[in-house]
Amino acid sequence: MGVSERKLRDLEKIRLQIIEQSWLIVQEEGWQALSIRKIADAIEYSVPVIYKHFENKDAIVAYFTKVGFSLLATQLASAVDSSRTADLNLYHLATSYWKFAFENKKYYEIMFGLGIPQCEVVNSIKEMKVASDVMLNCISKCIEENQVEQIDLFLKFKTFWSILHGIITIEFISNTATDPEVVSPILTDAIEGFIISLKHHNK
Repeated sequence: MGVSERKLRDLEKIRLQIIEQSWLIVQEEGWQALSIRKIADAIEYSVPVIYKHFENKDAIVAYFTKVGFSLLATQLASAVDSSRTADLNLYHLATSYWKFAFENKKYYEIMFGLGIPQCEVVNSIKEMKVASDVMLNCISKCIEENQVEQIDLFLKFKTFWSILHGIITIEFISNTATDPEVVSPILTDAIEGFIISLKHHNK
């Protein structure tokens, strides 16, 4: 192995240490406790070394936000089954979203720290767009399958996402959900109502 290859390997090793230690701090103390100084002290490197890999705390948060949305996109995509009706897929998508939020609370907290991201932000970050496209496509197929006309797809998408995020946020605050596999009856009722309103939009 040449000198340059060894140097790159060492740099990648340090970067992984930073990421692993950052996540450990978040898991034990929460996002508010994360700091460049704390990371540097924990992995026994100077602060300037951390800055060579991440320009600030926000850059580390952005990294984990992308990872979170990538995980969410994968989970949502796996919830969709072409052999099911679009209505049923939309329901499964909602329950899969719920499970992700409660199985990955630390990720969810940072992904939606400022609420649902604006369209401009979603379109500028690949991982966010992939996750949102899964939901958007599922709603679009539901509209198509039920032959719904003159409907604002993006409005329905935002409504759907707002329902999911709003109920999950309330559950986070009340701390009543103890098992990710047990979906809130409030969420079930809301999604069933959303699907019914979608199907009867023109009626």
